Amino acid sequence: MATEPRMSLHRRAILLGVLAAPALARAETTAPDAWTREAYLKAMRDSGRPVEISEAGFRAIQARKPAMMERIGAYLGRRFPEADPVVMRAFAEVPREYFHYMYEGRRSFADAAYEADAKPWAIGYGSALSDYLGQAYMTQVCAPKPEHVVLEIGTGSGFQSALLSRIVAKQYSIEIIENLGRGVRPIFGPLGYANVETRVGDGFFGWPEVAGGFDTIIVTCAAQYVPPALVQQLKPGGKLVIPIGQPFRRGQFLYVYTKDADGRVRSRKDVGVYFIPMTGTMMRAPRPADVPPSS
Repeated sequence: MATEPRMSLHRRAILLGVLAAPALARAETTAPDAWTREAYLKAMRDSGRPVEISEAGFRAIQARKPAMMERIGAYLGRRFPEADPVVMRAFAEVPREYFHYMYEGRRSFADAAYEADAKPWAIGYGSALSDYLGQAYMTQVCAPKPEHVVLEIGTGSGFQSALLSRIVAKQYSIEIIENLGRGVRPIFGPLGYANVETRVGDGFFGWPEVAGGFDTIIVTCAAQYVPPALVQQLKPGGKLVIPIGQPFRRGQFLYVYTKDADGRVRSRKDVGVYFIPMTGTMMRAPRPADVPPSS
């Protein structure tokens, strides 16, 4: 079996999120070194999801995080010229265990965070927290920048929006499942993530009230075709990252659509993926004749 080459100290520093660099930004955010058991318990209480965990249990969770960071760095390094340090710092900053929560049944499974074999986790109401390698890949494909305004379709656990919020200027997210969307809405404030705005609605229609549209739209559920509204709300020069394929079937692929300055849309077929389906209008409306191609 092939092994990863021994990494340099410089690269290891990037993977652990401690390379000197401008702050990711939101000064009001809880710093990673201030993420203690007490801070975790307070944030959970303030988000309406009180839990209990021992100091030993909390430390055991944190002890697994560096290994996850190395796995993400190695994974991205195999699929891109290098792992984007900005993406790596976002992963280092966001406490993933905070998002390990079953909303249908109201219980935490934080003790499973930073698992050695990345996998999706059920969070109730038919939704899931995606595996961290897939989220890292999609985040780097998005190529987020500090000035960007981003829309996510499918809030789910909220982790993907939290991750992007540490990089971009403003993060919007739409969740179609009302119970889940209402449950997730309060979780960003206790972490100091003030640039995240969510709502319950049908992501098929995007968020047309946002003036000027979006630099990036990331869809975290499988569509059967590209919703026209999402293309319309994409800024010139913007990027739409979306899984396309049939519900509950293999053969889904990630597509990357870009809009030129003149409004022309181009597409690129990327990697094979498997996501829960986009529901709502997507499941009822016939495919419009003028949607961008996905082949």
